[in-house]
Amino acid sequence: MARTEELLVLPEEDGQRLDKFLSERLEELTRTAAEKLAISGKVCKSGVALSKSYKVRAGDCIAVTIPAPVEAEVLPEAIPLDIVYEDADLLVVNKPKGMIVHPGAGNPSGTLVNALLAHCGDSLSGIGGVIRPGIVHRIDKDTSGLLIVAKNDFAHVRLAEQIKAHSFTREYEAVVYGNVKQDEGVIDAPIGRHPTDRKKMAVTEKNSRSALTRFEVIARYQGFTHVRLILETGRTHQIRVHMAYLGHPVAGDERYGPKKGIRELHGQCLHAKKIGFRHPRTGEWLDFDSELPPYFQSFLEKLRRISASQGGDLG
Repeated sequence: MARTEELLVLPEEDGQRLDKFLSERLEELTRTAAEKLAISGKVCKSGVALSKSYKVRAGDCIAVTIPAPVEAEVLPEAIPLDIVYEDADLLVVNKPKGMIVHPGAGNPSGTLVNALLAHCGDSLSGIGGVIRPGIVHRIDKDTSGLLIVAKNDFAHVRLAEQIKAHSFTREYEAVVYGNVKQDEGVIDAPIGRHPTDRKKMAVTEKNSRSALTRFEVIARYQGFTHVRLILETGRTHQIRVHMAYLGHPVAGDERYGPKKGIRELHGQCLHAKKIGFRHPRTGEWLDFDSELPPYFQSFLEKLRRISASQGGDLG
C-alpha cells in the first residue's frame, strides 16, 4: 500500500533541487523517480503540491506520497556465476563486487537474481516474492563474497529459520581506516535507520534492533588495519555501521567513511569469506571458504609495500 513520508529540510540541505533532496533522503528513489512523483502531485508542502524545480528551504516539511511497489517481471539473463556448491535444494554463490543481488528501482537487470533465473529456471523458491526469488539473505552491491540461494520453498523456510536463530556462521574480512588498537573485541550496539538520512543506518536506541559483531586484527599497516569480522546478527549494513561507530570505517566505503576517503577501490573493501550452516534437508553441517578477490589482494599488497618502505607493518 502507499505510504507518506514527512521530511524536515536540514540547514545543510537549503537550496537543493527537490529531486536531489528526495533521492538523497529516500533510499528507494532515484532523481528521475522523485521528479515523476512531483509531476504527479505527490510531493507537497503545507498541502500544496510542489513543482519538480522547487528548491527546498531549511525548515520546510516536505510530505511525499510513495505508491505501493508493483512487482515487475524479472527476466533471466545469461550472466556468468561463480558457483561454489550446488545441489537440488540450494546453491552457494561467490558474488563479485559491483553486482546487485536483486532488481530494484533503477536496477531492473544485471543482478544476481537475473543470473539465477537463467541458471535455475523455475526451480528457485518463491517465498521472497517475484522480485527476489530464492534470496534467503543478501550482501551489499559493493561487498563481495559468499551468498546462499534456496532452490525451493522447503529449503528457503529451513534456511530462514537458521538465520533467525543466529545459527549460521558468517565470517568477513575487511580493510579499515586507522590503527585498530585492540587485537580483538566485540561491538554490541543496536542499529536502526539514521535519524536524518534514510539511505543510511546508524547506531541508535530509537527504533533499532540489537546488533553484535566480533572482530580480530589480522595485520596492521600504515594508516589501515586488516580485520576478520564475525556476525552474530545480520542487520542492514551491520559491519559498515559498526566499524564506523568504532572509529574505523571500512576502507573505500563512500557512505559511512570519510568524505575524502580513498576512491581506488570503487566501494568498500569488504568480503564475505566464510559461511557455515546445516543443510536444510539432511541436517549435515556445511561450510565454505572463498579466496580474497583480486581487488582485495591487490590493495593488501599495496599496503604491504608502503608499510615496508616506511619501516614495516605494525602487526
